[in-house]
Amino acid sequence: MATNNINIKNRKAAFDYLIVERFTAGIVLTGTEIKSIRQGKAGLADTYCLVENRELWVKNMYIAEYSYGSYNNHATHRDRKLLLTRKELNRIAKTSQQPGFAVVPLRLFIDERGFAKLEIALARGKKQFDKRQAIKEREDKRNMDRLFKR
Repeated sequence: MATNNINIKNRKAAFDYLIVERFTAGIVLTGTEIKSIRQGKAGLADTYCLVENRELWVKNMYIAEYSYGSYNNHATHRDRKLLLTRKELNRIAKTSQQPGFAVVPLRLFIDERGFAKLEIALARGKKQFDKRQAIKEREDKRNMDRLFKR
């Protein structure tokens, strides 16, 4: 099988949240959804995860309709179930109920076996001053790189 370089990131998550722990989850998809993901037509903006009835669901994840899908096409923003071990689910459910914690999707990718995976994280929301500090560090790094490049 050809190597698949699909790697769709949620750039805003690293800025808005402090990542505590990462997990890799499988996703329950339909045929047209996986074909759209393999074409790179998906997005994680404004996506979040919820624990409902001892199951983890990703909400508001955008996967474009497959161009050759006809009447078999899927809804672009439907809820999709995530597949994790019971131990991981219990850990996520317990931690996400604590104040300040959220389950955030970080990255959507195709693994070496051809399955779509979603990297999720237990994260704590950053305060405004933390965000300003991150911006300052990023600008300082950019200035240092600019100085040493000359």
